[in-house]
Amino acid sequence: MVKHIIIWKLKPELSEEEKGEAKAKIKAGLEGLKGVIPGLEEISVKTEFLSSSTGDIMLDSTFKDEDALKGYQTNPKHLEVAGYVRSMVSERSCVDYECQEV
Repeated sequence: MVKHIIIWKLKPELSEEEKGEAKAKIKAGLEGLKGVIPGLEEISVKTEFLSSSTGDIMLDSTFKDEDALKGYQTNPKHLEVAGYVRSMVSERSCVDYECQEV
C-alpha cells in the first residue's frame, strides 16, 4: 500500500466565500474519484481544521501500490480535478510513503 498525502494553501486573494466554494468543489471532485481510478483504495479530503493549522485543504489517499499512484497522477479524470486545484492554490506540500495494509 502507498499513502499519498497533500496539504494545500488556498490563494490569499480569494474571498472567504470563494475559499468555501473552492474547498467544496475540490473535496467533491477528489472524493468522486473513488471507484473510478484503478488501484485507488481510499480517498478523503479534509477542509475544516483547528486554528493551529497552517493548511486549508488536506488530501489523504491510499493506493494499492506505487504503480497505482502513478496511474492516478496521469489519469484524465484526476488531471481534470487537479487543473482546478492548481488554479485555486498558492502552496502545495506532498508526502508519499509505503505502508502496511490498512
